[in-house]
Amino acid sequence: MHVVVTGALVEDGAILLVHRRPTKRAYPDVWDLPGGQVEAGESELQALAREMHEELGVHIVAESASRLGVMHDGSGDDAVHVGVWQIGDWVGSPTNRAPEEHDDIAWVGISELGGLPLVHGVLAAMVHSLPEFEHALRHSDITGCIQGDRGTTADCRACAGTDSSSGGAR
Repeated sequence: MHVVVTGALVEDGAILLVHRRPTKRAYPDVWDLPGGQVEAGESELQALAREMHEELGVHIVAESASRLGVMHDGSGDDAVHVGVWQIGDWVGSPTNRAPEEHDDIAWVGISELGGLPLVHGVLAAMVHSLPEFEHALRHSDITGCIQGDRGTTADCRACAGTDSSSGGAR
């Protein structure tokens, strides 16, 4: 199993996404949160700090980070456990410091998420559950987020009020 962390940086009503190169083996040509694999001996938070610096050149304020949710995808050797973190504060201006991985980065407004190809269908639901965006949503916007378009399952604040068997509210 691969353990991965991703970070949601939110500023002025927009979230920072990275576009994965079309040549990537895993999840090519889709938008995602920045992040990467947790290395041996690292905690998720340590990996998150390292990845945000490597990919974006920012230093996160560790005390401002909180786990938003967890996604699970694949099975066997290809299984992936993704810890999704909200980063409340960071130092530096994000730039694409990993052009071999991402061909673009962009600040994306909450209303634009639905029109983008995302790495996981449940990612939009997790982002919608961020306190910065909750006021703009109705419950109907997040129902059915337990299972994404690639069979991804999630345990997130947005999914807490849904029932995967009926796709509706509990």
